[in-house]
Amino acid sequence: MPQAALILYNSLSRSAEPFRPLDPAGVRVYSCGPTVYNYAHLGNLRAYVFTDTLARTLRWKGYPLTHVMNITDVGHLQSDADEGADKMEARARETGKDIWAIARHYTEAFKRNLRDLNVQEMSRMPLATDHVDEMIAFAAAIADRHCYLLDGGLYFDTATVPDYGRLAGRAEDEREGRIDPVEGKRHPEDFAIWRRSAPGENRQMEWDSPWGRGAPGWHLECSVMSRLYLGERFDIHTGGIDHREIHHPNEIAQNQAHRGCGNEPGFTGATVWMHNNFLVERAGKMSKSSGEFLTLQTALDRGFHPLAYRLMCLQAHYRSEMEFSWEGLAAAAIRLKRLVQTVATLRHLAGPSRGGDFPSPAISDQLDEFDRAISDDLATPRALVALDRLLSLKKQSPASMLGAIARMDEVLGLSLLSLDRADLRVRPVDAMIDERAVAARLGDRVQARAARDFARSDAIRAELAASGVDVMDGDALGWDWRPKG
Repeated sequence: MPQAALILYNSLSRSAEPFRPLDPAGVRVYSCGPTVYNYAHLGNLRAYVFTDTLARTLRWKGYPLTHVMNITDVGHLQSDADEGADKMEARARETGKDIWAIARHYTEAFKRNLRDLNVQEMSRMPLATDHVDEMIAFAAAIADRHCYLLDGGLYFDTATVPDYGRLAGRAEDEREGRIDPVEGKRHPEDFAIWRRSAPGENRQMEWDSPWGRGAPGWHLECSVMSRLYLGERFDIHTGGIDHREIHHPNEIAQNQAHRGCGNEPGFTGATVWMHNNFLVERAGKMSKSSGEFLTLQTALDRGFHPLAYRLMCLQAHYRSEMEFSWEGLAAAAIRLKRLVQTVATLRHLAGPSRGGDFPSPAISDQLDEFDRAISDDLATPRALVALDRLLSLKKQSPASMLGAIARMDEVLGLSLLSLDRADLRVRPVDAMIDERAVAARLGDRVQARAARDFARSDAIRAELAASGVDVMDGDALGWDWRPKG
């Protein structure tokens, strides 16, 4: 199968560029991971579906991959800039719980989310707290030329590096508007890379450093861990579009300082910087600031399989805003069911032996179209169209069709060859009836309709609806019902 050249949008240049790995023998990718002070909301998880799609695409293109994602368990303030308390410390004070236990709990919850969404395992998922010594050493190496000390800690002087904020691509006064003023800072955009514990402050996470006892700033960990595990220069850095404004420019500034600004003009650490856009509700960008937010468990509790949300994400391009609604998730769930049913039919037709057939020209055409789509900056909506067209082909070998579907699913990650339609029935948390009882009542309803006893048929339908089940008359897939969402 011929392969199209991989094109990726680079936030640094604001343009789509041919991807040229630093070393074709192995691509190196760093992804900003979660701050584990709470559960990940659906907007957070969109970022990890994106990074997984990127990783799967790189493997599809034949590149061996080293993929590192950090876990932030210290240093991230309630604002992305110099404002508020450390999110982890604030959560510990709010709940009265041990901060290390909080970090472990939400880290494991996040990893479960990734497994549920079919996100492939990372090469490494290092913890920030395991690398504080390396952060102190990194800060010490740049402190004399690029930092200054205030009562609150060690601050980075952004005027000491060239073209600070180029990644953000916004006017200086706009960027400054997002940064809280701190007395004594030389420039509004300067940021803390080490924070001293305030006198009398009761922190659970703090360490000794040359600048006093305290904790590292959030931006420092990514510079340190990407360099440690991927090298000073690596291929791709990913994150949410909100990171493009402050966190990643600060990370680049640290990278430039450590590299030595005169050694390599334009050095940023990563060659390509990629950012996914927001998930939005009608009320606005999804965030945790209100205290109420949608998680993957929320969707499960309403009867949606996690891969319905993955498909929902794939239906939008990663650089576009994606609106969330329960109606949209329900539509994605129905589309996933149709895909699973079609593939199940092919599996039945293929029988126990599914290998050995070469793809026909029609199948090869759709594989090529799929490759062109994902090669064009991960155009997953177009890739899904290629899958739909493949599944609509007539008079093809079922084994060849299954082989092509398996290839496409290497990127899509929807488990199309292993899911059964029964897997997609997720019992809502408030359901008052089990699947066996649903089947029995549906049988009664079929008999009532056959006898033209429509009053009894309607009564059974209403009874099921009250128990959390939607009956779907005329469902071409034969599901007959679904959990109410």
